[in-house]
Amino acid sequence: MTDRAAAVSAWESLFRAQVAIMRSLASDFPSREISFNEYDVLFNLSREPDRRIRLRDLNQHVLLTQPSVSRLIDRLASRGYIHKVTDPNDGRGAIVELTDSGYALFRSVAVDHMGSISARFGDALSNEELEQLTALCDRLRIGPAGCPPPEDLPC
Repeated sequence: MTDRAAAVSAWESLFRAQVAIMRSLASDFPSREISFNEYDVLFNLSREPDRRIRLRDLNQHVLLTQPSVSRLIDRLASRGYIHKVTDPNDGRGAIVELTDSGYALFRSVAVDHMGSISARFGDALSNEELEQLTALCDRLRIGPAGCPPPEDLPC
């Protein structure tokens, strides 16, 4: 069994690192056309089959509250980067889909954003340390039961 104080100290260090990194990446974000949070939505849509997903499922992938995501989706739709339609299988829900222009914008911003990420991590950690960090974060995300949290992908 792990020492509770060591676990709390590790959690605090991870949390503070995550906040510092996210603030740094947001301040260096390479686009004036979309915000960091809008990019996050486009990124998540780009990873979905057919670049579309139910809005409630998208909410589980982004680090924003549901009302914030809904407003952000409406802004992206008004600019033509996504389509938002009523779910034909459930009229209470919505499906959001990345448009071709939204995908093109995502890809152009992603190249520069990946450079910022690479500089932030590559200057601080070796390739071996990056692989180790990835493995540790994946273990933390999956949890001791070996299954991701309910909002994550199924086992």
